[in-house]
Amino acid sequence: MKAFLGLGSNLGDRGYYLSEAVSALKRPAIAILSLSRIYETEPWGVQEQPLYWNQVVEVDTTLPPLDLLHVCQEIEQRFGRVRKEHWGSRTIDIDLLIYDNVVSDSKELTLPHPYLEFREFVLAPLREIAPNLVLPSGRPISQVFGEGKVFPL
Repeated sequence: MKAFLGLGSNLGDRGYYLSEAVSALKRPAIAILSLSRIYETEPWGVQEQPLYWNQVVEVDTTLPPLDLLHVCQEIEQRFGRVRKEHWGSRTIDIDLLIYDNVVSDSKELTLPHPYLEFREFVLAPLREIAPNLVLPSGRPISQVFGEGKVFPL
């Protein structure tokens, strides 16, 4: 199944954390199909924190959605992610944005990501690697722009 993951970091060596997270995703059940450039972005939610570096990764996976989420969470923990403040600073964040055409609204996983169409820091890199993507809402990504400023590095 094809999935899109949003990666973000705003603590420490942001480039290192993004690169290492991408490397850690590579395993027998996950193949990296494409990777966006890195974008520097303003924080979304809690404003009083350092700027983020964000990118989107397209993967092909044999893992079911919850298992892919657990892999992402394990990688976050490996690289020091601490969840103490909602939308707060982090070494690495890996969000499951879209998983094929799966729709889920469970306690553990909401698909597509509930803020997907509101966050330009996700939409800009997603437009870059999947310019013909039709979002789960039925809208072409080329016509959807979210909140926040993004600057390609």
